[in-house]
Amino acid sequence: MRYESLGVLKIVPEKVSSGYTLVPTFRGRVVRLIDIDGTEVHKWDLPGRLGSLAYLLPNGNLLCSTVTDDGPPVRQAKGGHLYELDWSGGVVWDYVDHSQHHDLRRLPNGNTIYLGWRAMSDTAAARVRGGIAGMEKEGKIYEDYVREVSPKGETVWEWAVSELEIERYPLSDGVTRFEFAHANTCLPLPNGQILLNFRNLDLMAILNKETREFIWEKRNIMWGRPHDPHLLENGDILFFANGSQDIIAPARSNIIQFNKETGEETWRYEAPMAWTFYSHVMGGVERLSNGNTLIVESVNGRIFEVTPDCELVWDYINPDFDAIFPSSKEPGNAVFRAFRYAPDSSELAGRLE
Repeated sequence: MRYESLGVLKIVPEKVSSGYTLVPTFRGRVVRLIDIDGTEVHKWDLPGRLGSLAYLLPNGNLLCSTVTDDGPPVRQAKGGHLYELDWSGGVVWDYVDHSQHHDLRRLPNGNTIYLGWRAMSDTAAARVRGGIAGMEKEGKIYEDYVREVSPKGETVWEWAVSELEIERYPLSDGVTRFEFAHANTCLPLPNGQILLNFRNLDLMAILNKETREFIWEKRNIMWGRPHDPHLLENGDILFFANGSQDIIAPARSNIIQFNKETGEETWRYEAPMAWTFYSHVMGGVERLSNGNTLIVESVNGRIFEVTPDCELVWDYINPDFDAIFPSSKEPGNAVFRAFRYAPDSSELAGRLE
């Protein structure tokens, strides 16, 4: 652990965005809601260990997934059992797909979309370029799919990366070949399209659900296996650039905002010293209502807030060391993503009085 203290390390009350922060410990058994001082104001005891993402729906319920034992041999950010839990932790809805991983989102029509894995056909796998040779899982390459299910659990739409012109998207150097292409985000946009992010391709794209084609895409290996892109109200893209490529030295993470149409960078956060902000995997970011940016340095369990001038105004270290990585038996405090909710938001209004 890089920090000697836990909880809130710094706060500038007059500059911080007011509200409550949802802290879902990666692979933890509890999701906590804290105030700006770091005090727990509510919590959800989960039916199992958290897969990765958890967030509040407009009705105040928690949407999340927990880890199941079954499923493919790919395990990064695996979930498998999707849940909607009410304010008291009661199960409102659940759905099982042992291949679910990373992201899941509730759509305005009440359906749910999520990411999953499945083995590619031999024909499709033969078209995959790049990556580290011989790193397939049991001789297979696993592809991502995006699936939409109804409240009754019926599949109403599905798309898989093997529908792409695979040869156009070689895996980035240094990544294993058992995944094409390690999607970590499936964010529904207001127009019904889906913003996707593929870590192992250093690629983000907008998928048209009807045509099943990308209508926009951008790729940059210097992002270093990015996470959590957002389409802002002004049309810019904001995302977490992990900086985990071998060509980046010293290793450092950045938060980057760029014009979607021109590619021009419009804002960046980087720490004064590289070692003070780096998460080689995972990572989250959120633009707050006052213009500040909430950042999740996942591996170190750190959540912090900066102003548009990159001033640090809130700094928090997750004290919940209940995170277990698949590759380690040591407990940790990692956080996949975190979210800030205003006191009068639909998610919280009247619930904390």
